[in-house]
Amino acid sequence: MASLGLVTAVCRSETHAFSKLCVEVITLLMGQGVEGDAHCGERVKHRSRVAADPTQPNLRQVHLIHEELHRELITKGFRVGPGILGENITTRGVALLNLPRGTRLTLGSEAVVEVTGLRNPCKQLDDYQTGLMSAVLDRTPQGELIRKAGVMGIVIRGGLVRPGDTIGITLPDGPFEKLERV
Repeated sequence: MASLGLVTAVCRSETHAFSKLCVEVITLLMGQGVEGDAHCGERVKHRSRVAADPTQPNLRQVHLIHEELHRELITKGFRVGPGILGENITTRGVALLNLPRGTRLTLGSEAVVEVTGLRNPCKQLDDYQTGLMSAVLDRTPQGELIRKAGVMGIVIRGGLVRPGDTIGITLPDGPFEKLERV
């Protein structure tokens, strides 16, 4: 396991609000998500997914965004920062979008989150600030859509996570699966 990154902020919201409140510490619950967060649970909690099929497993228990995205968006005039885009954990120094599916992130000394896929940005981004949705989307030279709004994961091992905690990265056995939206 390589230690390549840092947790810079942790956030949660008891309601399905667009943004989450930054706090001093969050508790990750195995198989559930962030204690006290509206998206915590074994089954889907995102409203659109509950409407489609409430029995689906919750592959979006924890949302992580790289601080580097915040900096990129700020240079483009957007008002963003930790928790604003709805993430539970803000990271620094980890190329989250390049990780293969099944990568395990050890957060601090206890918690482990397994990356399940990419966050699929929604129109709430534009409701917050016009143009934000298109700013978190890009295209490869071949025209393939790139989603930059972070990654989603499930809690494999619970524990406390705080700003300043290191992030260890354990890649899955190959062949690697590219992240897709979840």
